[in-house]
Amino acid sequence: MTVNRTIRVELGRRSYPILIGDGLLDGGVDLAAHITGGDCLVVSNETVAPLYLDAVRRCLPGKDLHVAVLPDGEEHKTLASIAAVIDALVAARANRDTTVIALGGGVVGDIAGFAAACYMRGVAFIQVPTTLLAQVDSSVGGKTGVNHPGGKNLIGAFHQPRLVLIDTGTLSTLPDRELSAGLAEVIKHAAIADRDYLDWLERNVPALLARDAAALAHAIARSCEIKAAVVSADETEKGQRALLNFGHTFGHAIENSLGYGEWLHGEAVAAGMVMAAELSGIAPAEQARLRRLLEAARLPVEPPPVGSAKLRKAMQLDKKAAGRRLRFVLLDELGSARLESDVDTGLLDRILERADA
Repeated sequence: MTVNRTIRVELGRRSYPILIGDGLLDGGVDLAAHITGGDCLVVSNETVAPLYLDAVRRCLPGKDLHVAVLPDGEEHKTLASIAAVIDALVAARANRDTTVIALGGGVVGDIAGFAAACYMRGVAFIQVPTTLLAQVDSSVGGKTGVNHPGGKNLIGAFHQPRLVLIDTGTLSTLPDRELSAGLAEVIKHAAIADRDYLDWLERNVPALLARDAAALAHAIARSCEIKAAVVSADETEKGQRALLNFGHTFGHAIENSLGYGEWLHGEAVAAGMVMAAELSGIAPAEQARLRRLLEAARLPVEPPPVGSAKLRKAMQLDKKAAGRRLRFVLLDELGSARLESDVDTGLLDRILERADA
């Protein structure tokens, strides 16, 4: 029940630690030491709150703790949920010393963080991610926000947490499908930045799927190291940070076209990475290697039959677009990525047409 890894996101006065360990919610870390004020609002959902809310309460002796429990699911990542959290802050008579604590997966983290960014022009918040996807990706870096019917994550703000507390023990209650969805983001980090990590993942996917504690701890730590380094160099996505969106231009379009919640985010990103790798024009053997790894992680590698026209329309609102031109994260090879707007439009058309089946 101790912190076995600490990774820092270096952003000057907004720097913060990522604490990783098994049993941290069972007394393994002094959570109250990271909270300056006397009151907190814990934002969770109907699935996670019954599992871990009491543990968070025990970590905050002497704090005045309020709770907002949201419905579970990507379809609830909306402005209405932001309003519900802000209503809870107002009802609690929260002030600028209040800390918002996000207890849950990526949806909860994005909603809680955006509400914290908006309330009184910004209050502190802490991430306590309980899904693999949130632990390796969405809890780190300060991206917060909600979806719009026209596009994924179109409404939001950069608002860095004060702390990311990753209790790997929470993965014991994660459904298998959610675990695989998280592995998509793990694989993404390797594909864009670390070929040796990709080699390790190929050898250890069975252990990760079996929830081997040591394997999961290593994957979480290495993914957080990669993301922390990128965020420290480019906090507000002016350049290098956009590389973290490998597979997301296609993946977000899949989510929007299907309807939010039909596929998990990681599932859409997995299919999107295969499409982006093909658009990159890397060697067929490299494409096949990425595809095999995603299949081994029990992830989809083809887009759903939503239609190419629908995907293309959804892609037009991609946040990486510049001057109305789409920009894609492409691979030079596995382990190295770049941002590119000059792509083979014929090849792009053929890739999108796979959604016409």
